[in-house]
Amino acid sequence: MHDTQKEAKNGDSKPGGKLSSNAYLKELRRLHGELVKMQEWVVHSGAKICVVFEGRDGAGKGGTIKAITERVSPRIFRVIALPAPTDREKSQMYMQRYVPHLPAAGEVVIFDRSWYNRAGVERVMGFCTEREVQEFLFATPLVERAIIDSGVILVKYWLEVSPEEQTRRLEARIYDERKVWKLSPMDVESYRRWYDYSKARDEMFAKTDTESSPWYIARSDDKKRARLNIIRHLLSKVPYESVPREHVKLPRRQNAGDYREPDYPYRFVPVASEGTEEHARKSPVKTKAKSAR
Repeated sequence: MHDTQKEAKNGDSKPGGKLSSNAYLKELRRLHGELVKMQEWVVHSGAKICVVFEGRDGAGKGGTIKAITERVSPRIFRVIALPAPTDREKSQMYMQRYVPHLPAAGEVVIFDRSWYNRAGVERVMGFCTEREVQEFLFATPLVERAIIDSGVILVKYWLEVSPEEQTRRLEARIYDERKVWKLSPMDVESYRRWYDYSKARDEMFAKTDTESSPWYIARSDDKKRARLNIIRHLLSKVPYESVPREHVKLPRRQNAGDYREPDYPYRFVPVASEGTEEHARKSPVKTKAKSAR
């Protein structure tokens, strides 16, 4: 995989045109139904699914994970986004902090960044030594082979965003009050080191893209299309099938009997006035972001 626009036209080419919201929501609704079927099969069969999401800052990992988990049970689909390691965790074997989060029977675990931090951000930002990186790259295929041999279906995704689209998204985080929390000093420095990350990514693929645990790359300049493509692909990697469902019929509700509504001074949440709602709809966030560019 390459960074230049000319080379990006080869192989996994970018689709020509953004997906409409209506088309996106219609297909997403269908795929949500399939994810629920997969969830029922996972519980019924005791399957163990582990999905790893990696990629550059602003590539759309969080939005893709939200699209996957929006209509399923958080008790079955668990999202793992670990903070920076503590001093105690830094003294452990590197993979030790991730192993307890691997799925048990009947679970789907999604890593929003994973043990591959060592091959990416830790390497580029100097949080580990080059020897530690090489030890990680050597050991990881063996560890993943052991995970798979234990019965886990392991699927790894890398979301690739173009330099231009990453710039647009990170600039939006500066001016959009809903997104400012997503932009850290680390993100800004990572943006500057685009090609350091490219080199780290390339070596990571070369040493951890194996037949038993391959990397799947999704171009994510069109976020909606990327989400749908990833969900379809994930469903294709899990051998789920429809599980018979018991027909449910709501019983007749009991009579009120001697129950009477209490005369209690409830504190109800105020209903927003039309003027307040109209003001919220006319947020100036988008205007500021455009003018800044």
